[in-house]
Amino acid sequence: MTRQFPLLIAAFAFTFASASQAADLDLSKFRTFGTTGKQVTPLSVEKEADLYNFSGKGCLTHMWFGGGWKGCEQTRLRIYVDGETNASIDMELYLGHGIGFGDDFSPWGIARIGKIGTGTSVYDTYRIPFGKSVRVTAQLAPGVDGHPQFWWIIRGTENLPVEIGGVKLPDAARLRLHKLVNHTAKPLEEFSLCDVRGNGALYQVTMAAKGLRTLPDEKDRWQDLSFMEGCMRAYIGGQKNPLMLSSGLEDYFLGTYYFNRGRYATPVAGLTHFDPSRNEFSAYRFHDDDPVFFKDGLRLTCRCGEELDGKMLHDCPPANYTTYVWVYQW
Repeated sequence: MTRQFPLLIAAFAFTFASASQAADLDLSKFRTFGTTGKQVTPLSVEKEADLYNFSGKGCLTHMWFGGGWKGCEQTRLRIYVDGETNASIDMELYLGHGIGFGDDFSPWGIARIGKIGTGTSVYDTYRIPFGKSVRVTAQLAPGVDGHPQFWWIIRGTENLPVEIGGVKLPDAARLRLHKLVNHTAKPLEEFSLCDVRGNGALYQVTMAAKGLRTLPDEKDRWQDLSFMEGCMRAYIGGQKNPLMLSSGLEDYFLGTYYFNRGRYATPVAGLTHFDPSRNEFSAYRFHDDDPVFFKDGLRLTCRCGEELDGKMLHDCPPANYTTYVWVYQW
């Protein structure tokens, strides 16, 4: 008991301090705001439709979208922060929620993203901070006819801070989306997913990738997936030597052996589409509990295939990539 007594005092002191901090916290400043749309038809191909406008300082915390029409996965969602003219978040609906190739599989979900029903039926709990205002719009993809019925939920909280890896981010932090669309890489080409100035933290990566070859002999076709040997690299602060984020592409997304066990969803990473007969996959990777902070810039790269001891691993084909990289910047 004598030895435990100091621990009990420490635990009591911590509890008391936490209670005191909670008592000092002005909860009245955390006012929740939001809106919904139910079975309405605001969307068109010609122009953006305003889904929500809010003035003040705060953080978006939840969005959900419902409805089903041909081409719904390519609906453009834009989020304008603090009066910006060009939206810093401009995404296709499915890719913005970790899903490539228009894959309609459901239900699946984690705390941050998911797809529960048919059609759009995607949700997220991204923390999107703003200092003065936020505007959310949507626009139909080219080629979609008419004005389909649409449902949505958008919610947030005033003055809510953003944390990543248990660290409270500066008030100036803003979530930005950096896109690489339809990039065809040659074997062993290293290409940039984003090249960011200043300070910040990597938040999330979505990738949709496809190997561009099918070998004639079926027993050799596993090599058509060998573009996945490519490693993810982070060059921080202008350094020439990268921080290696993976030993291959599928293991960056927590998979193994070219995703040979198929689809999965975890809080850290998930495989949202996989068709080995077409050499294609899409996957997401979060870094909120596995933070990658940077100072004086971040260049995130991937390689199409990889070398080992000066030789190409297997017989890597060229591959096509579309990537979404979410970064908190300040």
